[in-house]
This record gives sequence, C-alpha cells and structure tokens, in this order.
Amino acid sequence: MPRMGAQGFDRLVARARALAEPGGRRVLGLAGAPGAGKSTLAARLVARLDGIAVLVPMDGFHLARAELERLGRAGRKGAPDTFDVAGYTALLARLRTPVPGTTVYAPAFDRTLEEPVAGSIAVAADVPLVVTEGNYLLYDEGPWAAVLPLLDEAWYLELDAVRRVQRLVERHVRFGKDRARAERWVHDSDEANARLVARGRGRAHLVVTMQ
Repeated sequence: MPRMGAQGFDRLVARARALAEPGGRRVLGLAGAPGAGKSTLAARLVARLDGIAVLVPMDGFHLARAELERLGRAGRKGAPDTFDVAGYTALLARLRTPVPGTTVYAPAFDRTLEEPVAGSIAVAADVPLVVTEGNYLLYDEGPWAAVLPLLDEAWYLELDAVRRVQRLVERHVRFGKDRARAERWVHDSDEANARLVARGRGRAHLVVTMQ
C-alpha cells in the first residue's frame, strides 16, 4: 500500500481542512495513475477530517459491464471513454452548490462485483468538503476538460513506476484474476491509461510523492 511519512500526511490534512470552510462547499480532487494510492489517501484524509468531508470517487461512473461489452470496450475498461464523464461532471456541479436540507446521493464502485452501484454515498448539504479521486481529474481531452474547473484544488499523486505496477498486479490477483492475466491487463490496459493520466501532472495545484 502506498504511504507517506506522518509529517507529510499531517500537512495534507491541514491543507484539506483549510478548504473545509463552514457555510460553504469546496471540492478537492486527487488524481494519479492507476495504483498510485488515490483511494487510500482519499479515505485516510476523510477519516482524519472528522465528519467535515465525504469521499465521492470518480469510479462510481464506470460504465456497466454490459454496456462496455455492447460498445466493444470491455477489454479497455478504465480508459477515458469507458466512464460516464457527463454524469460525473453534472454531479460535481451539483455538489458545488448544495441545497439546504437536500442530501445528494452519489454512486460507488464495488471492486468485488467490478460494477458501479448507484445511490451508495450520501452527501449531506452541510458537509463543507467533498473529496473526489480518480485517474482523469486533470485530463483535458474532450469532455474531461470540464472536470478541473469544478475543483477548488487538484492534487497529483505519483509513485515509483515499478512499485505501482507491482501493486496493480497484486490488486487484480486479489480481486480474482490469475497472475498471468493480471500482468497482461496491467501491461495492456492500466499502463496505457497511466500514460494518459501523466499528461495532467503539470495542471495540478500540488504534486504528492507517495512512498
């Protein structure tokens, strides 16, 4: 699991907490290549922020397996065109302008099922900070260019490529692929996506080096 020193993490918590202004709503985005540690860091941040933040991952907008098969894109799941980016940006826009007394429900992604699950995450109107994480928050091709303007801050997470690839293979094995298939998937799909994600590094407000 990617990690960082306690002092480095404390600084990130302080920076995220500063965004969470009472009476308003801010959105913090964590981007990075597959396996860089986005979901881990995002979950740790939200846990430390003691109820003033909620995590809404981009992965809840994966297209369902049946739709990917219909489109002939099941073998490239995780590529930019295998997400409902219009739905994601619409949700971010809605989250930026909460309506008092109205809870917004966001989808999550179940890695065991490998499917999105609608209505899984409740975002109450009085929560001041939404943390979102995903590969393409800094990607500027086509409709993805609309994401960054909806974020108050965007952080880019990077991890040594060798460790990141090893971690990805182990993740795929843990969720049911045999090792040979996992290695092929990482080489053919995840790393192709990683190269696209890396193009957005220079647009981040902060680069976070994971260990």
